[in-house]
Amino acid sequence: MGRFKVFKSLVRDSLDITTHGSKKYHFWMGFLTLVMLVGMYCYFLQLEEGLAITGMTDRVSWGLYIANFTFLVGVAAAAVMLVMPTYVLKDIDFKQAVLIGEGLAVAALIMCLAFVVADMGGPSRLWHMLPVIGVFNFPNSMLTWDVLVLNGYLFLNLSIPFYILFRHYQGKEANPKVYIPGALLSVFWAVAIHLVTAFLYQGLQARPFWNNALLGPRFLASAFAAGPALIILVLALIRKFTPFVIQDTTLKKIAMVVTVAAQINLIMLISELFKEFYAPTHHSESAYYLFFGLDGKTALLPWIWTAIALNVLATVILTFHKLRNNFNILFFACGMLFVGIWIEKGFGLIVPGFIPGPYGKIAEYTPTWVEIGVTLGIWAMGAFIFTLLAKTAIGIETKSLRYKGNAKA
Repeated sequence: MGRFKVFKSLVRDSLDITTHGSKKYHFWMGFLTLVMLVGMYCYFLQLEEGLAITGMTDRVSWGLYIANFTFLVGVAAAAVMLVMPTYVLKDIDFKQAVLIGEGLAVAALIMCLAFVVADMGGPSRLWHMLPVIGVFNFPNSMLTWDVLVLNGYLFLNLSIPFYILFRHYQGKEANPKVYIPGALLSVFWAVAIHLVTAFLYQGLQARPFWNNALLGPRFLASAFAAGPALIILVLALIRKFTPFVIQDTTLKKIAMVVTVAAQINLIMLISELFKEFYAPTHHSESAYYLFFGLDGKTALLPWIWTAIALNVLATVILTFHKLRNNFNILFFACGMLFVGIWIEKGFGLIVPGFIPGPYGKIAEYTPTWVEIGVTLGIWAMGAFIFTLLAKTAIGIETKSLRYKGNAKA
């Protein structure tokens, strides 16, 4: 009963702190709300007209939704790069950033699930993904495994920070024996969510573009580059607009993680390009379409070369110690890397897998404004959720949010 009373107080205080703030805070939340409303309107149109209103067809049946889903799985998995050094290796420099990273993982996972719902056409079809009730097809279906690992990882990233913050809210220290086992499990689970997502594509033998042994490891490398890059940008904003203290050492250590992962990602990209173009076969047509175009069809050409340019330039900048330690340059490089990997791992991975089709026909894909509206709405929802989580966590960690029952006692 006492814990329930504390929980009620925490909910009440969280609502209070998240509904009050500066003009910039209210403008930010108002902007996100507006974008979410636009996204809801676009989703209503999709429910009314069906998936025919999107740019997807029977030729290219996965588009902007699945591209964002794939990318965000990596963003969610990146939280492990903060969890492992903080909870397992006891690195004090990561301690201030780990709760922010886990909050980002929660927001990313919720966006992942939202993109799956959008791609299925409507929420009424979700019952197919429920064990026992739906046609779950476990353990043969890789999609089934993906549903399990994503929801399991979401639970871990909700429960561990909640326990720690719940204890800190009461002015008590969290017991490591309670959360360390979960933290250790989340390290392996983070790798699993990305590998299983990669296996989902690798297992489709009829799509040679995805039938690549490097797909799983490259998923991890790109995730551990883009995810921590986003975390650096978020921490920079938190440090600027909130009283939460983020040390320079923390940003520099995360930047080192980003640098190594970006370098490995580029090495794997070069390996893939060598495999596709040194001794090309008819299975290389998807790669040719992506990088050079086929039969005059070049819709993805500017996208993929922009992504490669951003990735290479960002990696080169991060490689030099003096440039990486200049925070203005670091933030710029992280922004380029994030956008570059988003393009490469989104459009650059999903769409070419369907082109050319089984009979050699090239049917290009371009997202409609409805798809773009739904996508922006889901991203705004993720930013909205993360802002609420971060504001509450920062309030507790800076001790401005405390259980008042302690004072009465």
